[in-house]
Amino acid sequence: MTRAVCPGSFDPVTNGHLDIFGRAAALFDELIVATGTNISKSRLFDPDERLEMLSEACADLPNVTVMGFDGLIVDFCREVEAQAIVKGLRGGNDYEYELPMAQMNAHLTGVETVFVPTTASLGYVSSSLVKEVASLGGDVSGLVPASVHDRLTRRIGERRTGA
Repeated sequence: MTRAVCPGSFDPVTNGHLDIFGRAAALFDELIVATGTNISKSRLFDPDERLEMLSEACADLPNVTVMGFDGLIVDFCREVEAQAIVKGLRGGNDYEYELPMAQMNAHLTGVETVFVPTTASLGYVSSSLVKEVASLGGDVSGLVPASVHDRLTRRIGERRTGA
């Protein structure tokens, strides 16, 4: 059985992420979508909220499991006996950023990284851009799952009012 891990912060999960999850799930017997739970980093959503959103968003992918992890992704891969790490690439900048990490991960544990290019129509979508556009009042409803959009607009509203 082949098992892969698709790690990320997913703050929030986007339709671009879902595209990668679905395509990676077709390549492996099992895909674990793993979000880092490092609470020292500033995120819009806490680890439990991100896990909830990911679980909801991945509910229709039967061979996808959602989990949180702390520390190095390669240690998590060892724990879950994953053979590969899946990383989505939007363009050359992502590749330049991800390649050294992939090489280090292979050096540390032998776990290979599989790069999956985004679908062209979603190549510009990132969590950071979605949060920025939403915080400025832009419509991001077509870029994130509906349940995520509801949480995102509510959280941004809370931040604006200081609630």
